[in-house]
Amino acid sequence: MLLHRTTLVKPWRRVAAMLSATALGVGLLAGCGSDSADKKSDDTPAAAAGAFPVTVEHAFGSTKITKAPQRVVSVGYTDDQAVLALGIKPVGMVDQYPNPAGKSPDINTQWPWVKDKWGDTRPEVVMNNGDSGPNYEKIASLRPDLITAVYSEIDNAAYEKLSRIAPTVGRTKGEKEPFSAPWQDNAVHIAKALGKETEGTELVQGIQDKLDAAKKAHPEFADRTAVALSWYKDSVAPFTSTDVRGRLTTGIGFKYRTEIDTIADGKFFTALSPERVDLVDVDRIFVINDKADTEALKKFELFTNLPAVKDGKVSYLLDSEGPAVGAAMSQGTLLSLPYAIDELVKSVD
Repeated sequence: MLLHRTTLVKPWRRVAAMLSATALGVGLLAGCGSDSADKKSDDTPAAAAGAFPVTVEHAFGSTKITKAPQRVVSVGYTDDQAVLALGIKPVGMVDQYPNPAGKSPDINTQWPWVKDKWGDTRPEVVMNNGDSGPNYEKIASLRPDLITAVYSEIDNAAYEKLSRIAPTVGRTKGEKEPFSAPWQDNAVHIAKALGKETEGTELVQGIQDKLDAAKKAHPEFADRTAVALSWYKDSVAPFTSTDVRGRLTTGIGFKYRTEIDTIADGKFFTALSPERVDLVDVDRIFVINDKADTEALKKFELFTNLPAVKDGKVSYLLDSEGPAVGAAMSQGTLLSLPYAIDELVKSVD
């Protein structure tokens, strides 16, 4: 199984290697991007509103966007949802969750929090979860005028290739490790690239207000410790306090078991050895898994013997199945977070 940043469903997927060189040469990429950029298309999405040009500072330098983007490709795992929230339908996106066999349309356009935004639009998939890198040729064929690679682990070489196709915005400048930036920073970062920084900031504040309201409505959370975890490779695997799932847990008022951060040593999670299951001995446990892994976890004696489990203080949150609360938490976007907050609080009540 591959490790994936935004979910711990089985298989646990993540791009395990940094983006590698493709068979396409840089010259071919540049040619594809420039030759077709001037072509007009009846399916060109509505342009972003806002003042241009804008210059966005990011981890790989700075990118100047001279006019309102009309065709956006999102290479970051969840960037598409920020773009959607700001009124633009990406023409290309990452396929985060593999579609169930024989199912159509793509599950990634059907989450309760994005379905209405996508409508009948079906974006092209430019990278599947587990791929070693994006499909540069497909991206070039989509004639983007902006590429976002914010919630992404691309390296400088991949950034250079993408930049030869269209202006590309990488992860935030202050992000030391991929996926470590707060969701708020990522949202505003993408909004700025679209010329909608003010609107993005307002949406972020709206979610913060919702978190604050949940915390105010449940002052009892402040006296309780909590963790969010999954079952991974026959181990209990808690997320760190800096991961979006940890931030959401503390956002509604719980105290997090921050010792997990030390054990994780910079990663967004850690798989606990049997002797360290004590790290999840807390007042409330949020389990993010689909049914099969949840059932396996429930058979793990060290987990079932925890006081919180015995007292029924566990919220079992399905990931990609059912209401997909786990996916909403894991994605941590402008669109998924309002849904996740409501469902998370409801799971405790």
